[in-house]
Amino acid sequence: MAVKRSIPLAAMEKILKSTGAERVSDGAKAELKSTIEAIAEEIAANAIKLASHAGRKTIKASDIKLATK
Repeated sequence: MAVKRSIPLAAMEKILKSTGAERVSDGAKAELKSTIEAIAEEIAANAIKLASHAGRKTIKASDIKLATK
């Protein structure tokens, strides 16, 4: 059984501020978190398919790179 991990909201604020935002609402942090997690899950699922197709159980960086294309 897989445990669902979550990206901290503080990390979302850090990303937004590092790209120039002066202030960040809680709603903006939550929305960015939700969007990033959805994209990450899609990339992970595609990377798993690529590794499986190659006959591997281990996900490699190259699988992630290919899954993002």
